[in-house]
This record gives sequence, structure tokens and C-alpha cells, in this order.
Amino acid sequence: MGHTIGQDLVSLAYEARLDALKVARIALWDTVASARREGSLDAAIREADHAPLAELVATLPDLRAVGFNGRTSAAIGRPQLAASRLALIDLPSSSPAYAAMPLADKERLWARLADFLA
Repeated sequence: MGHTIGQDLVSLAYEARLDALKVARIALWDTVASARREGSLDAAIREADHAPLAELVATLPDLRAVGFNGRTSAAIGRPQLAASRLALIDLPSSSPAYAAMPLADKERLWARLADFLA
């Protein structure tokens, strides 16, 4: 995401990262509101309660696009927002654990979000 907004987010503290995203007009939501999970892999998610994304989107009239961070996020969020006016963009997982795709390729795909930040 830092590459998309032209800022090194990795070097920032968590709160500063959130502030930088806010300045760039980017917000983050989890598609999973709660779940059981051992470890950090999405494949380990059990008993997931999905976040009410359509309800959230309805409160954001200036929102133009939603990017889904990884396959699990897209599988949960896309059906909820399919009838919306928004651009729905499936993105590769930003997790370092997802190493099947080189970082440069991830950055290129994530950069598509920049079109919606102007």
C-alpha cells in the first residue's frame, strides 16, 4: 500500500501508518468481523462472522472502490457488494507469507488503487 501512495509505511509506527492512509483517503476494514484461527493463515479461519460491508458502504457516499486484500477477503466481500456502484478490485495478499508472487508484481497490481485516489 505504501508503494501506491508513495510513502514508506513499513518504517512507521502502526498509528502513523493509519494516519498516512487516512491522509491518502484510504480506509481499512476487515471482511471477517470475528473468527477462530490458529496461526496467521486465512486457511485456518473457522467459525467466521462476516463484517456487514454493504451496511458500511451505504454510509460512505464518496467511496468509489473497494480493494480486497487476498482471495479470502474477495470471497467474503464481493458477494456483499456485488450490487453496489463500486469498483471491486481483487488484489494479491499483502502478507509476506504469500510469497508465490514477487513483491514487484504485487506492487504493480496494488497500484491500480491509485486511479481512485485522485
